[in-house]
Order: sequence, then structure tokens, then C-alpha cells
Amino acid sequence: MALAIFIPLLIAGGIWLEIAAAVLAVIGLSEFYIMQKRIIVSPDFVISAAAVVVLVFPKRFLNWLPSTVTQNDIFFLLTILLLVYTVMSKNRTNFDEISVNTLATLYVGYGFHALASVRNDAGLDTLFLFLLIVWSTDSGAYIFGRQFGKHKLWPAISPNKTWEGSIGGTLLAMVVALIYLQFFPQLYSIKVMLLIALIFSIFGQFGDLIESAYKRYYGVKDSGKILPGHGGILDRFDSLLVVLPLLHFFGFF
Repeated sequence: MALAIFIPLLIAGGIWLEIAAAVLAVIGLSEFYIMQKRIIVSPDFVISAAAVVVLVFPKRFLNWLPSTVTQNDIFFLLTILLLVYTVMSKNRTNFDEISVNTLATLYVGYGFHALASVRNDAGLDTLFLFLLIVWSTDSGAYIFGRQFGKHKLWPAISPNKTWEGSIGGTLLAMVVALIYLQFFPQLYSIKVMLLIALIFSIFGQFGDLIESAYKRYYGVKDSGKILPGHGGILDRFDSLLVVLPLLHFFGFF
């Protein structure tokens, strides 16, 4: 059901995907609040939600402001408002909680900003390539891990992951990327793109481990329950929130 909504939005792109990305980012931010057992209907969540939307939307949404004002300026202003709120609330909302807010907002905001930007600026074929790299890594890690997994990858964080699954997932991702690139050439040569596929397959697995780490810290199995049987938004986008923003460093958007 989720894919039936998500895939058409990816194909449509444009403002529809940007709005969807902003909604997903706000839901992802709310999942951090829920994991911390904090109240969503609160001034600090409203301010943080505004900040995450500012990070997701492209610069043109701020055209009504002076040209010198950027998303980072608005984000900084909203962060100051959060700090002011710690004073106004007499530390009922404290500095530690605001720090988590800010980190979560950056993590989720830039991740979903990249989702829309890769689609709208680099193109649908580029976005699908990296979606396939992430998805095939996950599938390959599960399949190879189940069949051949003996050596634990990082038991303190994710006890079910194995080195065999990790390597198998990356190999499958590179095979899928090689096949895809035959039909949809990208910015660089196939050799360079395969190296990039290797790098991002590994970073995608770190994205998965990052989510496992904070869920273990908060003592929860899933980040949320919005997708029955699949957990929350953060559960579905954990790898992509790390992979997609890094594409900016490789000149894809």
C-alpha cells in the first residue's frame, strides 16, 4: 500500500514530491519524540517541525524573503527559539532535549530534502539507481545472512547482522547497479559508478546500524507504527537518510 503511494509520487516529482518529503520528515521527527516518550503537541515540537520543513523545501520557497536569507539562517533562528523556550518553560524542556531535537531535525530534514532534490535535479533514473542499491543491499544482506551468516557484524548494536550478509548485500547491489547502468548511463563511467555503488552500499548499511543504535538506546523495536507490519518512517528510510544527502558531494544534485 505504501509503495502504491510512494512510487507515483517519485514519478510525478516536482512540488508534489517536495510536499510529501516534508510530511514524511515531520512524521520522522515525531517518531524521535515518541521514542523519547515526549509529547508531540508541544511548542518545541511545533518549532522543530517548522525547522525540518524549512530544511526539506528548496530555496525558492523563501523567495518572499530578502535574497540574502537562506534555509540555514531560518534554521538557526528556529534553533534560537528552541533555546529561548528552555528559559520560558523553566527547564521543563531542557537543553539536552533541545539538542536531540536539533540533531534529529538535521538528520531527517537533510535526508528528505535530498530525496526530493535527487529526483527533481538529477532525474528519476538516478534516484531509482540509488534506491535499487539500498534495497538490493538490504535484500542481499538478509538472504546471504540467513544462508551463510556465521560471523556477527556488530552484535552490540544489531545482533542479527553478519559479515557474510553485509558482503553478500554489497555484492548483490553492485551486480544490480551494473545491470541497471547498461540501460540507464549516469554521470560517470560504469567503472566509477560501480565504485560509487560500493561506497553507497556500505554507507547504506551504516544508515541501518545508526537507526539500530538509537532504537536500542531508547529501548524500542520499531521507530513507529504508521506502516503496519513495517514499523515507522525512520525504519523504512534509515539507509536513504544517510545515502541520498551524500550524493551532493559527488555532484549528482
